[in-house]
Amino acid sequence: MCEIRSTVTDEGKAACLLEWGPVRAALTPAVTLATARDLAAAAAAAEVDVALIEAFREVFKADDYTLALVLGEVRGRRPAPAGESALRIGAVAGANTGMPYVHIARGSMKGELTPDEAREMALHWTEVAVAAQIDVRLRYALGEWDRLSEAEIDRLFTIVQEVGRADA
Repeated sequence: MCEIRSTVTDEGKAACLLEWGPVRAALTPAVTLATARDLAAAAAAAEVDVALIEAFREVFKADDYTLALVLGEVRGRRPAPAGESALRIGAVAGANTGMPYVHIARGSMKGELTPDEAREMALHWTEVAVAAQIDVRLRYALGEWDRLSEAEIDRLFTIVQEVGRADA
């Protein structure tokens, strides 16, 4: 399971902690948002690819060679994702199943998602990126309040995060 949650860096900056098997990485909110965008785009692209395959088979009676050429052309014309992504993300039209998939990977970890799962993951990553930015501001405000120690602020955020995971 690919997990991500809000955190702060040692310098007190907003960050998102990615944990997936042996992979552990602190990401900026911008990278997290770019990854969410890429997940949603891949979900849509996989569904479009499957629809194109079905349409070309039914309407034009296209063979696999022709379909490969058409898909290659369509994929080559899609805009390349801008910005850094935390995952390698690919839209896949299952050749044998006729189903759309989104492949994700980072380091040695790999996974396959349905388009709906990819969109759900994208939404979660967006929420985490926003939470990280809010959390760092709240930590600063609580620190300025001068009634809580840094350890107490950390404990407060740990409790809030545990409650959030229990609700999920």
